[in-house]
Amino acid sequence: MAALSLGPSFAHVLESAPRLTKWSPSLWRETTVFKAQFQLFAVIGAPLDVAAIGCPGLLAWMLRNDRPAFWYALAAAVLYAVSLAMWFALVKPANDILATWVPGPIPENFEVIRLRWETGHMIVAGFKAVGFVSLIVALLWIRRG
Repeated sequence: MAALSLGPSFAHVLESAPRLTKWSPSLWRETTVFKAQFQLFAVIGAPLDVAAIGCPGLLAWMLRNDRPAFWYALAAAVLYAVSLAMWFALVKPANDILATWVPGPIPENFEVIRLRWETGHMIVAGFKAVGFVSLIVALLWIRRG
């Protein structure tokens, strides 16, 4: 679940450079807001984000007597939870504004909203990436036998 949650976030990071530096404001707005490019990110991504918190959390509970694996699994769950909190703090407010945009002239606050939306996704991906590494370390530290 953690990898499936990280994948779309990492994809946002990979596509952010051209979206911020090469795409015109009208192209960015058209693809991001009006063409439902990211619709499945919500439908599929949101449950994956919740599962990416719960699965490492369950693993941490199962490893509660196996230190340091427990701490790494717990850190993974916490980092994925922080990534979701960052999405609500940074990306959702931008999404709420994007939902009010209509075809026509580019809104005056376009650059601010685009930057918040793009960098918000980068921050979310950063927390998920560190959480994923922590999960891998937890799995490698499990005592066998």
